[in-house]
Amino acid sequence: MSGKQYDVIVVGGGNAALSAALSAVEGGASVLVLERAPEHKRGGNSAFTGGGFRMVHHGAADIKKIVPDLSDEDIAKTDFGEYTAENYFDDLGRITQYHIDPELADIIVNNSTDTVHWLMQQGVKFVPNYGRQAFNHNGRFKFFGGVVIYANGGGAGLVEAEIRAAEKRGVEIRYGTRAVSLLRNGAAVGGVRVIVDGIEEDIHATAVVLACGGFEANREWRARYLGPGWEMAKVRGTRYNTGDGIKMALDFGAQSYGQWSGCHSVSWERYANDFGDVDGQHSAGYRHSYPYSIMVNAEGKRFLDEGADFRNYTYAKYGRIVLQQPGSYAWQVFDAQVAHLIRDEYKMRGATKVKADTLEELADKMGDVDYHGFLNTVREYNDSIKKDVDFDPNIKDGKSTVGLAVTKSNWANTIEKGPFEAYSVGCGITFTFGGLKINTEAQVLDIEDQPLSGVFAAGELVGGLYYFNYPGSTGLMAGAVFGRIAGRSAAAYVNTKAAKQAEQAVAG
Repeated sequence: MSGKQYDVIVVGGGNAALSAALSAVEGGASVLVLERAPEHKRGGNSAFTGGGFRMVHHGAADIKKIVPDLSDEDIAKTDFGEYTAENYFDDLGRITQYHIDPELADIIVNNSTDTVHWLMQQGVKFVPNYGRQAFNHNGRFKFFGGVVIYANGGGAGLVEAEIRAAEKRGVEIRYGTRAVSLLRNGAAVGGVRVIVDGIEEDIHATAVVLACGGFEANREWRARYLGPGWEMAKVRGTRYNTGDGIKMALDFGAQSYGQWSGCHSVSWERYANDFGDVDGQHSAGYRHSYPYSIMVNAEGKRFLDEGADFRNYTYAKYGRIVLQQPGSYAWQVFDAQVAHLIRDEYKMRGATKVKADTLEELADKMGDVDYHGFLNTVREYNDSIKKDVDFDPNIKDGKSTVGLAVTKSNWANTIEKGPFEAYSVGCGITFTFGGLKINTEAQVLDIEDQPLSGVFAAGELVGGLYYFNYPGSTGLMAGAVFGRIAGRSAAAYVNTKAAKQAEQAVAG
């Protein structure tokens, strides 16, 4: 049993957890962070992300405040557009089929910009997302999809900056420490029971913030809640997100919330490792240039609208569709006209790739795709494309197919100019959508919607945010927003409780 008493224990080691720790310290609390992973694998799923933040902004002047080094030349050649609160609300509603909890949506949108500035105060640096969210087309960049900035160094850089800030402010971090249950102190939380090297230990605190991710790395839970076949999916991120925080809270009386049968899943390198590897070339698994390809299954048939929307708004639901195909794989096929738009990850070692000068040779090299079915699909696709619409990768250009059973709504170039390239993909799961119910102060709620005394939550274990799909780069933003609120709320709870105890001592 640990003899030290903390004000706040934060369970988790990613962006949401570290934001909570930094915020709690600002509130005057003593803080312990419990990270299940060893130090060299710290950072949760956040360390695996691209580092993008979806936030409200109104053009170049707002971006200049976040990226002070942005040059006049960069501004002159770039259309940053704007991303209003109304745009943000519309995207959150549309993408989740309007199931998102409206109060939580309001918190994310209206705190997004201020939270980015707060992260800057913690030492996080941001840069414009050129090449990911804006292509150089006809000599000019135009941002699309609502995401203009990302943390310098990506998710790993974000986590390192937050850890430096936390350590500088006196936050204690324990690695290799698995939290397994919440302790009770009467009707309130009293700390956390952990396991370290197989030995149980009780650590006492007045408040606990749970921010240790969903259950995507738990094969049993995936099959139980997401459905048959999901145990076969590759885990894009950390192996340590097995639902511990969710289970701890449910055992304590928390209310489950959100879409437990839903998850963020993408088309991913078919033969990737079972789990992400922060020490290796994690980004080599990304296969997100599909809007400029056609995707075919084992029968050689297209099965989804590759150009339905910008990648930000479709990628998180397409992994599920790939998993549902025969053999749970597909191929992304590109021709030379769009080779310059293929993201760098496709060029990394480990890609399952074939290349050929003719479509017939390509079909033969793919091997596990029906030869004649594929060639028929390409011929019908090429014949269906609107030839009088210009291609533009920075806008939804309306260059679409006509008359096909599966439409391609934008960026429908013919597949006719060699050399041709095809990349094989499977399903990669990022995080799960089901989790805990919280209120706007990040307090975890019981089944009667009442706060559990001293228990707060943030990050991917919060339910009610995402359903069916996910707007790209909302995760880090929501994690920082609710992490900041959770830490602030936890510190306020501690201070209020201490004040009451002091009053009682004086009265006694």
